[in-house]
Amino acid sequence: MYAAFGWVDALVLGLVQGLTEFLPISSSAHLRILGPLLPGGGDPGAAFTAITQLGTELAVLIYFRRDVMRMLLAWWRSLPRLGREALSVDAKVAWLVILGTIPICVLGLLLRDLIETTFRTLLLTAIMLIVFGVILAWAERRGSQTRSIAQLTVKDGVLLGLAQAMALIPGVSRSGGTITVGLLLGLTRDAAARFSFLLAIPAVLLSGFYMLLFKREPMSGEQWAMTLVATGVAFAVGYAVIVWFMRLISTKGFGVFVVYRIVLGSLLLLGLGAGVVQ
Repeated sequence: MYAAFGWVDALVLGLVQGLTEFLPISSSAHLRILGPLLPGGGDPGAAFTAITQLGTELAVLIYFRRDVMRMLLAWWRSLPRLGREALSVDAKVAWLVILGTIPICVLGLLLRDLIETTFRTLLLTAIMLIVFGVILAWAERRGSQTRSIAQLTVKDGVLLGLAQAMALIPGVSRSGGTITVGLLLGLTRDAAARFSFLLAIPAVLLSGFYMLLFKREPMSGEQWAMTLVATGVAFAVGYAVIVWFMRLISTKGFGVFVVYRIVLGSLLLLGLGAGVVQ
């Protein structure tokens, strides 16, 4: 975390994290773009992003608590009978979440140096915002939107896991990537979003705790306090956003998010080209 990081930065970034984590517009891109515009004047860093995501992931656990508990119990009960009888829907989804988490864990460890440096360039962020915005629009038009989570297969789980791994690059969006691939696989909007949130739980928790336990750059007590406050803000705002988002996609499409991504990415490219943004 950069030296000039202060309470204003922490509060604003926590708010933005909560607002953007669950929308297909890339929370990491917003934190990366906004960081240099705040009083601290720098990139908040991959560690701050990962830790504050623990707050938003707590919001997911609370919102989907019944689904998560049902899946955990079904998964546990399936262990003695694995391979000998058909899995229940909840057990199958739990195994698919585990399977889909492997790509981001492996790539996250192998590419951790690039994630904290090269992948965080604003030029790459702008390009990813635009490109994956266009792909999301295409996926919503092309997808049949007829399949439920219960119809997911092992192949689907792998593809959705690879889609989530692309979010290691700011601008792609964890939810945006998995929702896009989910739509291409024929999932309904609700099913794609729901599985996206469930799939993110182990990945975000592992990433956040990895940063907490093995973070290379030391932080002062005050910096830790600011990070924890930002995490709390992200949790409160994130929960409200989940409720709103799940209601929105039941009747509306992703068009507004596509337009937002393209406009933001284009403005960032213009700013970089004009030298307004460094």
